[in-house]
Amino acid sequence: MKKAMIIVNPSSGREEAEKNQHKVEEVLRGKGYEVVIKLTKKQLDAMKFARTSCEEAFDVVVSMGGDGTLNETVNGLANQKHCPEFGIIPMGTVNDFARALNIPNSFDDALNLIKQGRTRQVDIGKVNDKYFMNIAAVGAIAEATYEVSPKQKTMLGPLAYMLEGLKTLSSKKAYDIQLKHDKGEWKGDALLVLAALTNSVGGFEKLAPDAKVDDGNLKCLVVHDVALPKFIKIVTELIRGKHVDDDDVEYISTSRLEIASSEKLHSNIDGEEGDLLPLNIEILPRHLDIYVPDHK
Repeated sequence: MKKAMIIVNPSSGREEAEKNQHKVEEVLRGKGYEVVIKLTKKQLDAMKFARTSCEEAFDVVVSMGGDGTLNETVNGLANQKHCPEFGIIPMGTVNDFARALNIPNSFDDALNLIKQGRTRQVDIGKVNDKYFMNIAAVGAIAEATYEVSPKQKTMLGPLAYMLEGLKTLSSKKAYDIQLKHDKGEWKGDALLVLAALTNSVGGFEKLAPDAKVDDGNLKCLVVHDVALPKFIKIVTELIRGKHVDDDDVEYISTSRLEIASSEKLHSNIDGEEGDLLPLNIEILPRHLDIYVPDHK
């Protein structure tokens, strides 16, 4: 018999995830699956559950939670000999990865995608020895955003990330950065470095306007060390997608990226605190089969 696993973060969506898990179970049973439900209780539970689904040859895994639960699930599925088809029920605040795939925030509409069973092969990224599906970032603003509290996310949504990041403007600090990419190298002082797999970053959908989820590339964006008025102007350009041609912004398309600095810098990976630099980033092209709307 076919097997499906539902990974549920009980605290997601103001606890709506746990309340609605039976609806997902009903859909999967209706499609002929034997269903196992796994509730996360602590960090890395979702990763361990997803890894088990690969080892035990499940046919489908469904993630019910926010981007944190999703990131852990992706880390459990990545680079396994067997990988189930992957369903996403977005129940977080921002849901960047789901946005990029046009998976609706509406529970019923997202569930309907699993019922329809149409999949798309989607890239993920590998940074050092971990995996990500949306963004790797470096700089004071990037470090500030992983300090956004769950309460702020619930109340303010994407705006919480912007407000936390804007607090750093008064102590604007640049770092020496060295990049290696497909087309060569870049060295200089930078205020912010973003490496995005999708066009949705922190709920803003124009930071990497031409990013695609299945082209084997990421978009690297570097904001130079500029005066505060110019930096504020660039931030507004970023939100509107008008930064690509700015002389004080590097915008690079590449399948691999190395980010280094002489300073001790942490990264931000999918909204959470990541490794210290250096970072070695590569793309795993079309690595996951995900239930999505018709994209043709």
